[in-house]
Amino acid sequence: MTDMPDAATHPILSKLPLIVIAVVAVFGAYFLRDYLTFEALAQNREALIAFRDANYLLTVLVFIAAYVVIVAFSLPGATIATLTGGFLFATFPGALFNVTGATLGATAIFLAARWGFGESLGRKLEGSDGIVKKIKDGIDENQWSMLFLIRLVPAVPFFLANLIPSFLEVPLRRFMISTFFGIIPGAVVYTSVGAGLGEIFAKGETPNLGIIFEPQIIFPIIGLCVLAALPIILKTIRGKKGL
Repeated sequence: MTDMPDAATHPILSKLPLIVIAVVAVFGAYFLRDYLTFEALAQNREALIAFRDANYLLTVLVFIAAYVVIVAFSLPGATIATLTGGFLFATFPGALFNVTGATLGATAIFLAARWGFGESLGRKLEGSDGIVKKIKDGIDENQWSMLFLIRLVPAVPFFLANLIPSFLEVPLRRFMISTFFGIIPGAVVYTSVGAGLGEIFAKGETPNLGIIFEPQIIFPIIGLCVLAALPIILKTIRGKKGL
């Protein structure tokens, strides 16, 4: 009898998780676009609160599971999910539930991409140009600092921040830790907005999702970015002095 070939010998099989994610993302974007919205949350708020009050632990578990699915399959509505976490559970423990769901969902994408494309795409990235190559080089030289930095900087898309480390030699544990703690600042901001949705609903208004770019919010986040980048800066300075 011959041994059964593993996934590595079947390119299509190894890419199956990412193919599933892509297909679900396309169908989800089409079929769920009217459900994962602020309007849907406003219309169902009383039913959600009643269910939470009657089944708190179940609500927490279902919410985190739903958040994992939204992130893992890149479905629309991650921001609405974060607001919902604040609306149902307050800023704390809502932020903890949001960060947990986002981290687990990001890990699913990380593992799927690593299994399907890791080494081959990593070699392609090494020969690429632009922002992706710069992030890759930065991660190679300063993994902890760069992993935190790409989580803290609002300009780096969450999906991209999940994919790039998967193509490199970033350990799973390091990816999960940097993701969990790196997304806390932004998660706390949006969860706190969600915690105030009751008053916003009562006024018939919509939440200010641009709050993260207001000075009192963005400046502390920039400060955290500087702290994350400090080891990289110091290494660069020392390198120049050694020339």
